[in-house]
Amino acid sequence: MTSRFTRRGLLKTGTAFTASGLALPTIFTSRASAFTNEPTGSSVVLGFNVPQTGAYADEGADELRAFELAVEHLNGEGDGGMLSTFSSDALGGDGILGKRVDFVTGDTQTKSDAARASAQSMIQKDGAIMISGGSSSGVAVAVQGLCQEAGVIFMAGLTHSNDTTGKDRKANGFRHFFNAYMSAQAMAPVLSSLYGDDRRAYHLTADYTWGWTQEESIAAATEALGWETVEKVRTPLGAGDFSSYIAPVLNSGADVLVLNHYGGDMVNSLTQAVQFGLKDRQANGKDFQIVVPLYSELMARGAGSAIAGIPGSQNWDWKLEDAGTQAFVQSFGQKYGFPPSQAAHTCYAQTLLYADAVARAGSFDPCAVVEALEDYDFDGLGNGPTTYRGADHQCFKDVVVVQGAEDPQDEFHLVDIVEVTPVDQVTYPPDHPMFAGGSLGECNPGA
Repeated sequence: MTSRFTRRGLLKTGTAFTASGLALPTIFTSRASAFTNEPTGSSVVLGFNVPQTGAYADEGADELRAFELAVEHLNGEGDGGMLSTFSSDALGGDGILGKRVDFVTGDTQTKSDAARASAQSMIQKDGAIMISGGSSSGVAVAVQGLCQEAGVIFMAGLTHSNDTTGKDRKANGFRHFFNAYMSAQAMAPVLSSLYGDDRRAYHLTADYTWGWTQEESIAAATEALGWETVEKVRTPLGAGDFSSYIAPVLNSGADVLVLNHYGGDMVNSLTQAVQFGLKDRQANGKDFQIVVPLYSELMARGAGSAIAGIPGSQNWDWKLEDAGTQAFVQSFGQKYGFPPSQAAHTCYAQTLLYADAVARAGSFDPCAVVEALEDYDFDGLGNGPTTYRGADHQCFKDVVVVQGAEDPQDEFHLVDIVEVTPVDQVTYPPDHPMFAGGSLGECNPGA
């Protein structure tokens, strides 16, 4: 399930099973060990678990590029990227606590079972001490739960469901990416300005945890404006052909279509909605509109001209002008020949943040890492002043609201930044109803 990019210092052990049924290397059960996969050699192994196949494979490919770049920078190779702009000075380009960083990869296939199996293999067979990656919230929730059981840190990659740091939050997990509630709160004022407060919305929604919470969040925010929600229809992940779902919109009485889709599904549903003539249609005496609450530059490229004028939100955009963004874009562009996506930025930042927490804690012990990250304030990683809240391990920072460019200058400028919404506008209490029902529990060091 995993493929090695490097093999330095990887542990070769048998397997034993814990009471919870999770297999761990016997080296951690046959001798006294402080925590799971405690590094004993000259290197440390990180596990990068991304969708290399499936509906979100394009995002996964960019995540892998960013992970490789982050490892290079941690090991003192390349130009250092955001290590030079990061507000912390704990990392010096000599690996992590003097150990060279190696990594293994896995394919989540955008499926929770496959993602868990891949992550478990990296922990059991490869000695991975931290797992990161993913582009599906269903995958993130599943792998976060596994990492909690195994006693390793999970630095969530691209996961936007409220549940990841809501009802499914875990002490061993942290999320840098924003969530569905934040998207909705940032977008609502923009939607009001663009389209007014008297609208009727029809939702098509990916039928899993992210789609559900995205639909709930954007519906609540638009209804607070005065919009009416006409219909909510769930669609299977990876459906491909959405024509049978789009056709009923024409006679629904709606004048806005909200596509709670991501990745290849968003590209297909948006393209097909435009082919159905929705962007050229009038309803209720208004020009019909299409809204995509979350999308990326990669998806815009896939959608082509269909993205023009479409509003949405992003965790980050390569055209931001802060020093961290500029440093990352330069490094990524020099290595790969094109600008990074928000998925790439998130995974790069998560890798640096894990390494920094270990360095500041002076230990790879996951509970020491948790303590170092909780309520941690930092800057210089591309989103301005940022906080990891201790209560739920959610990252709080400004949110980027975007709109598809009407006349893009090239394939890398398909999205215009409309505004950067201040963090205060998207912050919520830990017990907000949309995030209720979960408990971090206690950090698990594993072995």
